[in-house]
Amino acid sequence: MPDSQVFISVVIPIYNEEENIPELHERLTPILEKLCSDSGQSREDYEIIMVDDGSRDRSWELIRDLHRRDGRVRGITFARNFGHHIALTAGLDNCRGSAVVLMDGDLQDPPEEIPRMYALFNAGHDLVYGIREVRNDSLFKKMTSKLFWWMLRRFSGVAIPEGQTMLRIMSRRMVDALKQMRERARFVHGMMAWVGFNVTTMDVKHAPRSKGKSKYNIPRMFALAFHAITSFSTVPLRLATYTGLLCACISMLIGLYFIYQKIFHDIPVLGYASIIVSIFFVGGVQLLMLGLFGEYLGRTYQEVQGRPLYITRETLL
Repeated sequence: MPDSQVFISVVIPIYNEEENIPELHERLTPILEKLCSDSGQSREDYEIIMVDDGSRDRSWELIRDLHRRDGRVRGITFARNFGHHIALTAGLDNCRGSAVVLMDGDLQDPPEEIPRMYALFNAGHDLVYGIREVRNDSLFKKMTSKLFWWMLRRFSGVAIPEGQTMLRIMSRRMVDALKQMRERARFVHGMMAWVGFNVTTMDVKHAPRSKGKSKYNIPRMFALAFHAITSFSTVPLRLATYTGLLCACISMLIGLYFIYQKIFHDIPVLGYASIIVSIFFVGGVQLLMLGLFGEYLGRTYQEVQGRPLYITRETLL
């Protein structure tokens, strides 16, 4: 725990968000000041931690400038891009609030929802998820998001609310529990669900992105889904077993059928093409299963190396 505690912390991962950072600070500051004042705290009793995940634009320069003008803004910048969920981890490692808000820096999750979320949190919950009322994205992104959450809920083995945003608020004991989890294959949504405690949800508005571009393109979205599932479940390994068993049964049935045709109907078993197709099919399944095994083995290898989760280039704390 950092040396001096504050009333509330806001942790924001930043990656190429130079267009949104000034507006984010401008909108967030009066909200946090009023929240502190309404709760009987000093108007200055908060912090905003922006974690620059190796941005290639002027994001870090803007964070540094905000820190010079407003000491409540704290900053961390990585030596390179380590990933969204690693950036969240760095923020949680360094936050001092008795209540901690997580949000993205693109302003699609309006900071104006924080007071309403804090009121629900203050009723005795350790974690309040923000759930999008209406998603302001393209039809394709809505469909892929729905598929993502379905796969995650089906295969992860933990109860993860569907349609959640990054906007959420959590207690200090929830943060301390997350800080104990140091695995490299990090999926923060699943880690929070795994911890447990007293959790609830709240509908929040979802604004369209007005500036900048989404950092999650199609390949990254599918990579995130695969990463999330393999981080929290061994179901893919069991599927490999089931697929191998299914292929063996199908092959045995086809073999018995050919034997039956030859013995009882004297029908010669032709089919050079069918043999080649069968060989390629079985070979493809075997390579797929080897790939799954390799994915889990690779994760084990990374954990055994014991490298730090992230390397900071500069901190403004």
